[in-house]
Amino acid sequence: MGLTQDNHDTDVKGIIEAILDGTCSEELVRQLYRLGPEAVTLALMAATRQIASLHAKVDQPAVAIHPSTPSGQIPVYAKPNASKRRRSKRGAKNGHPGHHREQPIEIHRRLTHRCPVCPECGGPLQRCDRQRARIIEDLPEGIHAEVTEHTIWRDYCPSCRKDVEPVVADALPKATLGHRLVCFTAWLHYGLGVTIAHILAIVGHHLHTVLSAGGLIGQWHRLGEILSAWYDQIAEEAKSSATLHADETGWRLAGRTHWLWCFANPQVCYYLIDRCRGSPVLKKFFTTVFEGVLITDFWAPYNAVEAAFRQCCHAHLLRELDKTDLQNDGEGWKAFAKILRRLIRDAIRLRKRSDFSPPRYAHRIERIEKRLVSLLESDCPDPDVRRLLKRLRRHQAALFTFLHRMDVPYDNNFAERQIRPAVVLRKNSQCNHSEKGAATQAVLMSVYQTLKLRGLNPLDTIVSALRVYTQTGQLPPLPARNTAHD
Repeated sequence: MGLTQDNHDTDVKGIIEAILDGTCSEELVRQLYRLGPEAVTLALMAATRQIASLHAKVDQPAVAIHPSTPSGQIPVYAKPNASKRRRSKRGAKNGHPGHHREQPIEIHRRLTHRCPVCPECGGPLQRCDRQRARIIEDLPEGIHAEVTEHTIWRDYCPSCRKDVEPVVADALPKATLGHRLVCFTAWLHYGLGVTIAHILAIVGHHLHTVLSAGGLIGQWHRLGEILSAWYDQIAEEAKSSATLHADETGWRLAGRTHWLWCFANPQVCYYLIDRCRGSPVLKKFFTTVFEGVLITDFWAPYNAVEAAFRQCCHAHLLRELDKTDLQNDGEGWKAFAKILRRLIRDAIRLRKRSDFSPPRYAHRIERIEKRLVSLLESDCPDPDVRRLLKRLRRHQAALFTFLHRMDVPYDNNFAERQIRPAVVLRKNSQCNHSEKGAATQAVLMSVYQTLKLRGLNPLDTIVSALRVYTQTGQLPPLPARNTAHD
């Protein structure tokens, strides 16, 4: 009898394993049916537990996500899908003046068109004095890079007792590519995020110039070394500015995780690639006390910077309130979030008033700050409330700086906009493969973005500076903002 029971249990176990493995055949199902109701119940319960386990793995992310977790540390597959926004009707509203492309300043050639006969019936036409003009802007056919052969005479100087020859300012010494071609390709890659393969295709197919990836990268490294003087000047101007935004994003260097830091304001944009995401990078950049207003999110390493004033990003704070609402429906949290959200929005609404100035609304600013003090003195057992109260107390002096200074915004969106081109390039080119490539990346991105912020043409500005460098061996100072652009 025991042997029969053992055989029965073995058969049931084997059939259940076949069901869970997905290898159960019709014959095994019929055999399970013949073994009785208890065997069928055991098999269905095992299959149910397996299905529930698979659903749990699919529905739940592989990592625990807290509302305060930085977005850069959340895997892409664990982030929720973006909500679909209702697309507004394109174009200006009814009654508003239309927007048209401005007419070109210079007309290079003029052509006249007239029908010899009627295009419909082929009959003769009666000539009239009516006409209209149509302007078409296009690329000329057969556009190509210009190849110039320079004949360089070498003469002897009796005074110096050596041979001398004139300097060719159109290219760097021993280079076969001119300044404009090198700067144009570097601008495509570091300024617009075009991949090297696409640059080679653009230059090869449209400019009829054959280049190699290695030769092009070598010229970019050389360009980065020359423009490093501007890179250092951008860093110094950033550290001495009145306001400075700071942000960071993930980066890859030789397959390892690094971080791309961005320090920017409307005049400069400085990028720094480093292995560290903590305070050592900030201490290396801010070697002295920053006398202006440092605008950041609530990332803890920024606290290591000695700054005269600070402003923390309220957009980050409002987003965290929204994320916590999805996970915490406690009464204590709801009451706290409602008070804090209303306080922040009242401050932002006050700043957005067309007639706002700190002296005019000093009384209302004082009332907002008293509301903040009252909120910070409250207490609640809810862990999320305690966590945010601890943060707000730590950054109390940096919450409403934008109400006292007109040049300080309430968010850090400017830094995020400046870091976005680097994110586009990161997706296209998969970052850098060497330390030298990362250094060139930081220099050229900083130079191109800074020139763009100053309303200057990056290509013409850098080419002009390279011509001066080729002739004198010294790079001219970084140009100031183009006032005509304003």
